[in-house]
Amino acid sequence: EVLSDPEKRAIYDAYGYSGLKSSGYRGFEDISDIFKTFSDIFEEFFDFSFEEKVHTRPRDGADLSYEIVLDFEDIFQDKKLKLEIEKFEVCDFCKGLGYDPEKGVKICEVCKGTGRVTYTEGFFRISYTCPDCKGKGKAYIAHCEKCKGSGKVWRKKELEVVIPAGIEDGSILRIPREGEPGLFGGKPGDLFLRVKIKPHRYFYREKNDVIGQLKINFISAILGDKIKISYFGEELEIQIPPGIQPGEEIIIEGKGLPDIKTGKKGNLILKAQIEIPKKLSKEGEKLLRKFAEIEGIKNFENELLSNPKVSKNKKNKFWEKFIFGNK
Repeated sequence: EVLSDPEKRAIYDAYGYSGLKSSGYRGFEDISDIFKTFSDIFEEFFDFSFEEKVHTRPRDGADLSYEIVLDFEDIFQDKKLKLEIEKFEVCDFCKGLGYDPEKGVKICEVCKGTGRVTYTEGFFRISYTCPDCKGKGKAYIAHCEKCKGSGKVWRKKELEVVIPAGIEDGSILRIPREGEPGLFGGKPGDLFLRVKIKPHRYFYREKNDVIGQLKINFISAILGDKIKISYFGEELEIQIPPGIQPGEEIIIEGKGLPDIKTGKKGNLILKAQIEIPKKLSKEGEKLLRKFAEIEGIKNFENELLSNPKVSKNKKNKFWEKFIFGNK
């Protein structure tokens, strides 16, 4: 309209939009009106940020997370666990609508039941979904008193979950659809359980093996022995081989933890800790010295040993020369 009118075009060229306003042109109150109008168009056709889109589009419920604490012995077999959690759930009175269904509906006063609102500004004419009734043409008369219009209520819920045998510390279990409820037809969120396993007094875990320290007196270490230990509800007989050395491992196969996928069990590994008495009776000392004499054990046999890392490097260099030759 401005460009086709020579008089208005001249005013615009000389003084800009403010000149047109002072001469009586009222197409838009301000240049921001133009952007506001185009913004409404984009919101309507391209679903940018229009309020009714945000409120009526199906929205999935939020995920929830909790920590569960287990004892070490709990993970040797599947464990059923009852959990009591607090969370939002769909209001059973209004079925998540947020309005009182018993009080009925009325014709929307904003769009007069059409579901759309028409806006005219200058030569622009825009029709968009009614923000009040969300395009339905009808509105509920009153909000739900039970959920105060939110469609959700806060309550406690008891769940029974199965913790799989062999689960590791820090693992996360996903319980589908036990998070917060969705809105407007959206899916419920999920519940995530983070597993924390308390340290055991005697044992720890390496992959699926269970590791422990076994204190052995020096007589049993020399002669060998059989001992019994309590092990998670059963009694195990352990064979100590004669001449066992400090740090040497006694392996009991199949007494570790089950693999969480295959079920195959690891091993129980006991590391020998030889206990040497700090004091002896005179009689005991005499007997030990006699034993040393009989066995030919001399003081000069107590000596430093070669650094195993240096010895290993020497072996590696020998094989390098043998295979590749001198370079």
